[in-house]
Amino acid sequence: MKAWRAAFRNSCAGLSHALRTERAVRQEIVTLAFATPAAFLVGAGPWQRVALIGVLLLLISVELLNTCIEKLCDHVTPDLHPQIKIVKDLGSAAVFVTIVFVALVWLVAAAERLALI
Repeated sequence: MKAWRAAFRNSCAGLSHALRTERAVRQEIVTLAFATPAAFLVGAGPWQRVALIGVLLLLISVELLNTCIEKLCDHVTPDLHPQIKIVKDLGSAAVFVTIVFVALVWLVAAAERLALI
């Protein structure tokens, strides 16, 4: 039980740090706050609502992992380095692909709710 509490505290500390220092994480948390009630309007059933909220949680997770990669890269070398740029670009691409997935899920759910498909 102590290990779970420690892991929870560490997770809260990491999320708190990300919220204080990362604009993208703050934007995604605000999006989640507005989208959660919207999921109950757009989602046709419980599983669709879970999916609508879940893809946003996935986006935040990927953003946090991207932030980890960027912080580690900056720690390794604060100088511009072509290989580090590639690593950071790949992390950014992962966030972009997740954003596309979020948009697709929300668009399909909205279209289904409006009986467009």
